Amino acid sequence: MANPLTIKFLAYLEHERNFSTHTIRCYAADLAHFVTFLLGPRGTPADAATDAFSTRLRSVTPIDLRGYLAELRRADYSRATVARKIATLRSFYKFLARAGEVERNPVKVIRTPRLEKRLPKFLTPADIERLLGAPKGNDLLSLRDAAMLEVLYSTGMRVSELVGMNLEDVDPIGEVVRVRGKGHRERLAPLGSYAVTALNKYLEARAGAEVHDAQAVFVNRHGGRLNVRSVRRKLAKYLAQTGLDPHVSPHTLRHSFATHMLERGADLRAIQELLGHRSLSTTQIYTHVTAGRLKEIYEAAHPRAN
Repeated sequence: MANPLTIKFLAYLEHERNFSTHTIRCYAADLAHFVTFLLGPRGTPADAATDAFSTRLRSVTPIDLRGYLAELRRADYSRATVARKIATLRSFYKFLARAGEVERNPVKVIRTPRLEKRLPKFLTPADIERLLGAPKGNDLLSLRDAAMLEVLYSTGMRVSELVGMNLEDVDPIGEVVRVRGKGHRERLAPLGSYAVTALNKYLEARAGAEVHDAQAVFVNRHGGRLNVRSVRRKLAKYLAQTGLDPHVSPHTLRHSFATHMLERGADLRAIQELLGHRSLSTTQIYTHVTAGRLKEIYEAAHPRAN
């Protein structure tokens, strides 16, 4: 339910903060949910657009927010979802305060629920080998799938970054690819030899195919740009073929990339740059290593280990 204040905030995220379309859509959904709560069961989109409701948004109190939190708990939202919704409102009211629309941010006194620390799921190197070897054949789509999986694991890029790749971003001679990350931030990611070989084979086959999106690297059977949902479907197909965990997602390949790099001695800051993380604290989740690897490091480094 759009309101002039929420519209201004979303425009600010797009034009000044350079947030991605996906992120802005998530913020919009969270704000719409909060607006619906404030309007009550009889509220309509037309009500949300009125000046009176803008005044209501400006007059939100911590008591209103605690009521909203209680409603979220009654609806059995996960802690992560509740934390995200509160973070959205925190940013929204911080924006309104800076713009002079409210005197103070009512979310300041609201505590964000503590999240359970979860270690990221990742595949073993042996599992990665099985998965990357799953696409067979020399037809365009099989070559595309092989290149797609190799590039995901080789670079650790997000699946949204993969489908957003353009031909001009790929430098097979220099063995690097330009990645457009969150907030329109760009970085260069090295391509391993397996990824370069797979990508070259796919691009050679693609050159003779009918393509509607001439810029896109990865295209679907109709010649249009491949989307995130299609990548997930293809991954699910190869997981089933290889008997691997069906809950593995494209992001699991990103986790696997970071974990394997760290286990083999890569510097955490280097991994931060490769993943495109703005903060090192985000990358530190990968400082987990297997007990076996810790034991190897201990035995190799401690003078009285053996």
